Amino acid sequence: MMLCPELLAALKAEARKRALARRAACDPALGAALTEHLLRNAPPPPGAIIAGFWPMGAEIDIRPLLHALHAAGHRIALPVTPKRGQPLHFRAWQPGDTLARGPLGTSQPGVEQPALTPDWLLVPLLAFDRAGQRLGYGGGYYDRTLASLPGATAIGVAYAAQEVDEVPAGVDDAPLDAVATERGVIFCGAAKA
Repeated sequence: MMLCPELLAALKAEARKRALARRAACDPALGAALTEHLLRNAPPPPGAIIAGFWPMGAEIDIRPLLHALHAAGHRIALPVTPKRGQPLHFRAWQPGDTLARGPLGTSQPGVEQPALTPDWLLVPLLAFDRAGQRLGYGGGYYDRTLASLPGATAIGVAYAAQEVDEVPAGVDDAPLDAVATERGVIFCGAAKA
């Protein structure tokens, strides 16, 4: 069902409030369990360039996963937040690298790090459903990024408590292939088949 942009925006705003409240009650350290599930049940293919992100606030801590993927020989990239309306850019990162302060409270690699194009992305979110729809923070950065990387695998990373029955989604919202939580990996939409 197509929703008018105003109604969709209102539904997303209300869903974000509920999602932030649910997430605030979760323990970021559950990222260690997420790491085990993802590496066992849905590991990236050998040689994949992995885009992660540096967690902020109450986001699940995926740093153990980033370290494990690096130790397994994957090149890791972290996002660099561009001007609003643009897709994310990615720069190389490895354990021990110093991060710079980015816009919107993000931490990102410095300009001296080489640009990388990921083919496997770990995507932050506020809420998700089993169809693979995700509710982000509202800037559309990941939707534009995923649209610019056709064929890339998008794996949401979240607490199990962030799952909802249905995420309000529009035509520009890019679906996820799977979502990894501290309870396991959920294969979404077409990825289930």
